[in-house]
Amino acid sequence: MVGPHVRGYNHAMPICITAGALDTIRTEAHRCHPCEACGLLLGQGDAIATAWPAANVAPQPERHFEIDPTALIAAHRAARAGGPAVLGYFHSHPTGAAHPSPTDAAMAARDGRIWAIVADDAITLWHDSLSGFEPLSYDVVAG
Repeated sequence: MVGPHVRGYNHAMPICITAGALDTIRTEAHRCHPCEACGLLLGQGDAIATAWPAANVAPQPERHFEIDPTALIAAHRAARAGGPAVLGYFHSHPTGAAHPSPTDAAMAARDGRIWAIVADDAITLWHDSLSGFEPLSYDVVAG
């Protein structure tokens, strides 16, 4: 399934992400350290309005992430009821770099969604495409 943000989106153009969403991602990374933080990226089209933290239910959360399925289901239900769409996911790399790891590549759904990865306060965005992760640029907007 292709994420809703991909349809008609020109990947040469930057994604818009609110300063608040970036702050939430960084805050969660610090709060969860030394474990990986994770959550959902919510918004519309090519604009991420909110980062919604979720519990990391991975068996080894210091090395992997798995978003709590109840949070994912709740976000999709809210979207169907008229709320923001689930555009993608975020997670932290407590001891790595802000780019997809081999584990990320192996676990990716190739569903066209956006991944935000934070490490050492640096945040990068990636498009989870059928051919693998592609870097995305972004503009920070108020909100």
